[in-house]
Amino acid sequence: MGTARMIPPKANFPPKLRVAAYCRVSTNAAEQLSSLAMQEQYYEKHIKQNPDWIFVGVYSDIGSETRIKGRIRFKALLFACRRGKVDMILTKSAHRFARNTVDALKTIRMLRRRNVDIHFERENIHSLYESSEFMLMLICALAQDESYSKSEDIKWGLRKSFQNPDSKYYQRVCYGYTHDQEGKLIIHEEQAEIVRLIYEMSASGVSLARIFAHLEDMGIPLPRGKSVWSKETLRKILSNEKYRGCVTLHESPQSMIQSTEDF
Repeated sequence: MGTARMIPPKANFPPKLRVAAYCRVSTNAAEQLSSLAMQEQYYEKHIKQNPDWIFVGVYSDIGSETRIKGRIRFKALLFACRRGKVDMILTKSAHRFARNTVDALKTIRMLRRRNVDIHFERENIHSLYESSEFMLMLICALAQDESYSKSEDIKWGLRKSFQNPDSKYYQRVCYGYTHDQEGKLIIHEEQAEIVRLIYEMSASGVSLARIFAHLEDMGIPLPRGKSVWSKETLRKILSNEKYRGCVTLHESPQSMIQSTEDF
């Protein structure tokens, strides 16, 4: 008789989750870039340390975009989800994930249909549960309102600054001007002669091509260290309102002031 051998059943271990993370900061400021680097390191280490997870990657964006189309890496993450490469996304908060309520809900629902979970760590919410949608909608709506309010505050501050003749926005240097010790615009006489020449030739009907050829023949140095005079450089000089004694800081006519300096 043959001998019977018991073969134990194979253990059915649940499949490991393929996990990615999403990070975002608003600006390129040094402290925010440092924060972004720390978040990226944290998420990579956090995911790799979990034996039930497979690290897919960390997707990061820099910018204050409230809509998805301006966030390149966010769109890349969604593309990976659509291709079935991601099972769960970790992100610091709903505020970092999306601040436009419509975009946020559309994205969450699209990912839920693909069985992709988003774990918002600060709020401790998992998007796969439909019961979480109302709370996420409130959070995203509040974030969107906060973003709009902050934007309006910045615009108000700029408008108030524009109304101050001593504002730094009026003192931006262009070719033909320089700054004095107090940071005020004053005429740079050597460059001003070139500006006058350009305007005189243009007023006489000389073409832009002949003007920049003449400047090159004279060996005139270019603005901001450019290597070759161009029609575009000349167009900017000829259309710059500062050479007419004005500074335009807003589309509204009330935003123009007359400069005390004139060629």
